[in-house]
Amino acid sequence: MKTQTKEIQENLTAADAHRILEQGNKRFVQNVKAQRDLKSQVFETSAGQYPFAVVLSCIDSRVPAELVFDQGIGDIFSVRVAGNVINNDVLGSMEYACKVAGSKIVVVMGHTKCGAVTSACKRVELGNITELLSKIIPSVDKVHPEKTDLSEEEVEEVAIENVKHSIAAIKANSSILSEMEASGEIEIVGANYSVETGEVTFL
Repeated sequence: MKTQTKEIQENLTAADAHRILEQGNKRFVQNVKAQRDLKSQVFETSAGQYPFAVVLSCIDSRVPAELVFDQGIGDIFSVRVAGNVINNDVLGSMEYACKVAGSKIVVVMGHTKCGAVTSACKRVELGNITELLSKIIPSVDKVHPEKTDLSEEEVEEVAIENVKHSIAAIKANSSILSEMEASGEIEIVGANYSVETGEVTFL
């Protein structure tokens, strides 16, 4: 598998980037990894990086974006925060990835059995976690208002809604990214990862 170069990146479309991620996850699920020389990729990317995607995912240890999409060094920007929520730092990172560094797709990836989403559903309040969970509460309220004892299925509904909420926040709060999407330069898409099967489902 080739290391991402400026030429490769420039010739990719948003649709190409989406397809590469889908194909990578398919390999991951089938446990057939692409052949890469990671040591060589360290050397080849030392002078510059040309990632084709930026993935916002949860900090959950079971959801490492590079692995679940079977990507190598220099292929994707990985942004991680509990509950894959949006804040100004995350937006700035995404804007850098796309407008400055040339990435072609923004993926917001939630996952099943998310601890942050579960905690938000239970209205947990604890230190700085309280403020973080407040970004997920709108999704809880939209799906199951004023309810604190949600079933596993209902929690998963909130996780999907939370991904949609994050995408809406990106488009509402980043004119750079929303304009790039409108012009066809990038795609902004949601996804959900199954910790049970390893499969990523694009929304």
